[in-house]
Amino acid sequence: MRGRWHIGNRFILLPEGKRFLPALFAAIDEARTTLYLELYLMESGTLATRLIDALCAAAERGVSVRLLLDGYGSMKLSHADRERLREGGVALRFFNPLAWHRLGKNLSRDHRKLLIVDERLAFTGGFGAVDAFVDAWYEVAVRIEGPVVADWVGLFAALWESPVTRRQTPPRRWPRLAPIAPLAGGMRGRMISGRGHRYQAIRYSLHQRIATAERRMWLCTPYFVPTFSLRRRLIRAARQGLDVRLLLPGSRHDHPGIRYAGQRFYARLLRAGVRIYEFQPSFIHAKFVLVDDWTSIGSCNFDHWSLQWNLEANQEVEDTRFANDVAALFERNFATSDEIHWAQWQRRPWTQRCREWVFGTLNGWMTRLR
Repeated sequence: MRGRWHIGNRFILLPEGKRFLPALFAAIDEARTTLYLELYLMESGTLATRLIDALCAAAERGVSVRLLLDGYGSMKLSHADRERLREGGVALRFFNPLAWHRLGKNLSRDHRKLLIVDERLAFTGGFGAVDAFVDAWYEVAVRIEGPVVADWVGLFAALWESPVTRRQTPPRRWPRLAPIAPLAGGMRGRMISGRGHRYQAIRYSLHQRIATAERRMWLCTPYFVPTFSLRRRLIRAARQGLDVRLLLPGSRHDHPGIRYAGQRFYARLLRAGVRIYEFQPSFIHAKFVLVDDWTSIGSCNFDHWSLQWNLEANQEVEDTRFANDVAALFERNFATSDEIHWAQWQRRPWTQRCREWVFGTLNGWMTRLR
């Protein structure tokens, strides 16, 4: 799904949990009519308890609160926490709960992260209600105001009322959304979503931007196992003289095997002139891209899994002011990363090469499951 481009929006970059978590909770506390929250990861713990408290408090003061969780990503949310949400007045639904009689369909997950407040304010990024997001993982979110919020509301509503979620609770009438006026001096942006291998609008949008790039193409992703088509475009762009950089996790990774699987592509990328940085301070879970003055921030990892099986959604922004903020964030993160050089990579030990082969082979098998 590609929302149309809107002018008159306001986008604010919120890097790190210490910035976006207070902004999210402040928005929830200020909600007056509706709260829509869609998450992949929600696990019982300190952050989840705080979120449940805030959602129940909103419901108690008359706000219509709807919480949509992924059936797999929320498996560690306790029964007690689920009951507390329901008893507190929160409408709770789950996307595609796991079922043994349909193993193949279990691979499809709702990986989106979205908060919509009063149908006028939205947040998206890579966040979740897991304690690691407080200070152990590096994450980025974006605050959204303006006409584009209506498209985010429509995206949430479509999934909320879809059969894969609605069958668990009685359907409710969806409220009619009033028009959202453009903001003076606002920015140009659109919502874009992907839904598995048949609907890869996010991927195609990135490919189109790389093909028309004039200066730079910088990409940050925590799970770098790119498709062949993306690797080819990165290599071609670097050989044509563009500034192509990748910001990837270092040794602090929640899934080391995925890191090794992606590292098997380093050699060819480095030879082509792509610059690769591995972030050192913590595990970087953020997903954002900068191509010239176009930015895409959201849930999509640009790997086989996200593109083939997951529901994803990103906010695209085309604005020099916002691009400058994103570029500054990239530069700060490059400075705290280790750059991988071709001569250095050639000397990597045989144990590293073996890990790349083993996990790369496993990843190849996984991509053929569908």
